[in-house]
Amino acid sequence: MKTTKYMLKSGVLALSMLATSVMAAVSADEVAKLGATLTPVGAEKAGNADGTIPEWTGGLPKNAGTVDDRGFLSNPFPNEKPLFTITAQNVDQYKDKLTPGQLAMFKRYPETYKMPVYTTHRSAGLPQNVLDDAKSNAANTKLVEGGNGLENFKTANPFPIPQNGLEVVWNQITRYRGGSVRRLVTQATPQANGSFSLVYFQDEFVFPTSLTDYDPSKPSNILFYFKQRVTAPARLAGNVLLVHETLNQVKEPRLAWLYNAGQRRVRRAPQVSYDGPGTAADGLRTSDNLDMYNGAPDRYDWKLVGKKEIYIPYNSYDLDSPKLKYADVIKAGHINQDLTRYELHRVWQVTATLKAGERHIYAKRDMYLDEDTWQASVIDHYDGRGSLWRVAEAHSQYYYDKQVPWYTLETLYDVISGRYLALGMKNEEKKAYDFGYKASTTDFTPAALRQAGVR
Repeated sequence: MKTTKYMLKSGVLALSMLATSVMAAVSADEVAKLGATLTPVGAEKAGNADGTIPEWTGGLPKNAGTVDDRGFLSNPFPNEKPLFTITAQNVDQYKDKLTPGQLAMFKRYPETYKMPVYTTHRSAGLPQNVLDDAKSNAANTKLVEGGNGLENFKTANPFPIPQNGLEVVWNQITRYRGGSVRRLVTQATPQANGSFSLVYFQDEFVFPTSLTDYDPSKPSNILFYFKQRVTAPARLAGNVLLVHETLNQVKEPRLAWLYNAGQRRVRRAPQVSYDGPGTAADGLRTSDNLDMYNGAPDRYDWKLVGKKEIYIPYNSYDLDSPKLKYADVIKAGHINQDLTRYELHRVWQVTATLKAGERHIYAKRDMYLDEDTWQASVIDHYDGRGSLWRVAEAHSQYYYDKQVPWYTLETLYDVISGRYLALGMKNEEKKAYDFGYKASTTDFTPAALRQAGVR
């Protein structure tokens, strides 16, 4: 796959600068490009040369579609049909715009795997205060503690004009996902023949500035609070995970607790990090696979390879349809690719290589992040022998009524075993995401876990 030389038309930065570990914020001249040649969060505003990627014009308006009484969004592009479909028979025509992991999926499932490719829409936008904070961050936010923390950071997108791979990854970790949200989602870990059972979660995700008792006069090292309660099956129901995610993870590492409903005990959970096992995931994901990638970046060296154009899952409204059953989505080997939508977008490619002396089941990760949202779209995972092992795809959608980019569904395919994990489905749930969820700091204390775990 060809890697385009990282030299934006706007002249943002030269590739030679990216190899250095720059801890300082960018110059005033660079900051001035945000909202001019660059979008407010640092993407190239212009389209590409052949017109297959359009200019960014602000994203979809809040009334781009309708919202039903359960909170599900209608597809703002209901009449569009695929421009073409990539299959195992024609994949060589498109391999320069696919990742090695995506190519491996065609090889692993030559009869069933496909990628319907649609017209590209740069649909994502953000609230004005988030855009304003991104510009402030560009001038003021710095990496500290060897790159394991941030200072002078506001809201989201600390490095809209990144100078190295670590800064790009921090954009993924801190990106805007709404100030607060409560969601009901399901997880499936199908067998190779497609049979599956479901695990149901209630997640609560809140940034400190959205807490009802937020006090701006009291600086906090908390990036966000996360609480996850298992609601089914019965053998797991009532188990609760609580995470305090921190900004400076050297000064204060991630704090996590687990409430075990069977034992009725709250315990510290240091294993909820790095390659600790993911909740009820049947060994198919690590803790830091959630949200495509999360947590402290200190175990890897991060190299910014450059920018390129690839086909990534995007505007996945049909996959989120409340008319679907989970059995319509989950199939043997992979999800139902007829329900997916891929578009050509520019992405940042970052390669994470495990540092000498550090431990992780993934020796290397190749990450591809959407330029308009800083969301990781595809991540290829390699084992200690250098073999491709797992391929993650994030089927994204833009919650246009709330101005929040996020994922419809995360998939993590094990191309060796033939199994996979799908997390985030909500098609059959009574309610979609509840943005604006009200919570206080007392809701995210270890003492609150026991109450949250009531079955």
